[in-house]
Amino acid sequence: MTLRAIFSALLFLLAAPLLAQSEEFLPLTAPVELAQDQPDIAIGELIFRGGVEIAPDKAQIGGISGLEWHDGQLYAVTDDGRWLVLTPENVQGRLVDVSQVTIGPLLDERGRKLGGKERGDAEGITRLASGEWLVSFEQEHRIWRYPAIGAAAAGSEDHAAALVAGAEANSGIETIAAYAGGLFACGEWIDPARPNCLRITPQGTQAFALAAPEGIAEAGGVPTDAACAEDGTCYVLLRSYRRGEGNRAAIVEMAPDNTPETLAVLTPPLTLDNFEGLAFREEAGRKFLYVISDDNFNNCDGNERPDCQRTLLMKFEIKGNAPPPGAPVVVSAAPATKSTARPGTRPFPEAASVNVVLTTELGDITIALETERAPVTAANFLRYVDEKRFDGTVFYRAMRLDREPRPNGLLQGGTQFDPKRILPGIPHEPTSQTGLTHTHGALSMAMGEPGSANGDFSIMIEDQTGLDADPAASDPVWRNGYAVFGYVVDGMDVVAAIHASEIDPDKGEGWMKGEILAKPVKIISVRRAPAE
Repeated sequence: MTLRAIFSALLFLLAAPLLAQSEEFLPLTAPVELAQDQPDIAIGELIFRGGVEIAPDKAQIGGISGLEWHDGQLYAVTDDGRWLVLTPENVQGRLVDVSQVTIGPLLDERGRKLGGKERGDAEGITRLASGEWLVSFEQEHRIWRYPAIGAAAAGSEDHAAALVAGAEANSGIETIAAYAGGLFACGEWIDPARPNCLRITPQGTQAFALAAPEGIAEAGGVPTDAACAEDGTCYVLLRSYRRGEGNRAAIVEMAPDNTPETLAVLTPPLTLDNFEGLAFREEAGRKFLYVISDDNFNNCDGNERPDCQRTLLMKFEIKGNAPPPGAPVVVSAAPATKSTARPGTRPFPEAASVNVVLTTELGDITIALETERAPVTAANFLRYVDEKRFDGTVFYRAMRLDREPRPNGLLQGGTQFDPKRILPGIPHEPTSQTGLTHTHGALSMAMGEPGSANGDFSIMIEDQTGLDADPAASDPVWRNGYAVFGYVVDGMDVVAAIHASEIDPDKGEGWMKGEILAKPVKIISVRRAPAE
């Protein structure tokens, strides 16, 4: 895993929804860069925004051949007849981890798994405005409609059938992408005499030949996936492979009138693999592309071989409204909603607790300290309260997570290692011992390692349950997790208001840069609440 290793303070993960006939688990990942020592390298019109390598893991993840962004997650299909949902995690705009994978079989019209390569070779996936999904297959060339991921197929989409009439088994509809009022599809070939792409609208079907751009054309580049913006601008991923040289990739922007513009050509020695999936995401005027590679079920998996491949997921930003390469990325604040203002939920409401009121410049926050479930950590916090060590400290850090629902992340405050305020570190109480969890409104101790927590704490905004202990993990950081010791029972609207305060993009170091408040919010006092 990568995400917890990045931070010395609190980290985060999020569970994906469990879908029918599926398996859900935390994947093994490792960080990758497009170019060594150039974290935000710009190639053409694209800026690299982070990447990870995903291990095959127990589900034998691999063969990913199509990708789609929807509702904060990446949906994919594989060429052995499966679907995946990946939950990407971003910090300051950079992809740093995949916190959850849900995987299951694609089904036929009768709800049966697709058996064999001929029927299960899924190559493209897209979501329609109706909520239906389209999945394209080669070998047995077709496009099937699915009312939901994990459901049985409910019909076919036949408008693109002419594109692959007479095509070879391994040269089918490799790319499929939907947008408002249209559908875009391409086959896996380049031939000026034979159109390889279609744009299908209510006005009719337009076939055209998309040429590979210079830099990949000479290596035999062909379309492998596409994704479209709502206005009908589509992005096409092309890839090639030559023995002795390796992989190349290119991304071409197609205007609604099918005029192409090459955004970037990626060639060695950049970190590349067999990129076959592309997803588009637009937010707050900024545009992002995700690419993922197909390892052909020949994954290196810790055993590097000349012919092995990897499952790489990379994120790029299209220039335009993007911050320049190397500039700190500040995730925009999101206004609090009624949902954000809801109090935290104590998992054991009958357990003994002590309420304290944290008074800030922006209002009061009432916290129920779990003195029975987390006695050591709660007692430590109460000692800081009773000795007035929190008086005059600040909330100084707002980690804003780049995912729904918004706002999302955590707010951090406390003594900031002030030698006049901090007390010795305390024994670690993992959530596997206390039964508490990092849900919305939970308070958790900041620490570098178990036993080092003292006077800094964070408040969760939405669930960050990946911070919980995982006793089965081999990594001691994952195994121990972070210590929950209380829940906000009133004042989450104040927490959200502080979280939305202005960020100074130049403050902080490392991963905290872009998360430090320009004007920290003062904690005036913290006192035990009067007994009822």
